[in-house]
Amino acid sequence: MTIMGMTQRAGNTPWIAVAGFAAVLASGLVLGLAPPTAYGAGTRESAMIAAGKKLAFDRQKGNCLACHVIAGGEYPGNIGPPLVNMKQRYPDIAKLRAQIWDATVNHPTTVMPPFGRNKILTGKEIDEVAAFIQSL
Repeated sequence: MTIMGMTQRAGNTPWIAVAGFAAVLASGLVLGLAPPTAYGAGTRESAMIAAGKKLAFDRQKGNCLACHVIAGGEYPGNIGPPLVNMKQRYPDIAKLRAQIWDATVNHPTTVMPPFGRNKILTGKEIDEVAAFIQSL
């Protein structure tokens, strides 16, 4: 049987299933959509974590190592607590971000600089640092 240029032969996959699959596949290709495995859900998060690590280890920017021990960091300080098990300590990333933005809100006598309030880091940079720190 031939319908719309497709032929179904005895014993072959029904043409409707083949046509449906082809239409779905083609629509994704036409729209420029990548296959689900090409870009995992964690790609953006991984990029944020990598950018946050770079900032945290940058002695001219985040400089988290000046006060904190961080795995993989060279010459850490010991003024602040070691940054370990951060997902357990800060399960809500918004609270971790707020701490980085301005630690004096919760701890008025802290020596941690208010990175956001004093415009040491941008909002995007604080999001990246928070993503990295929470991954530790």
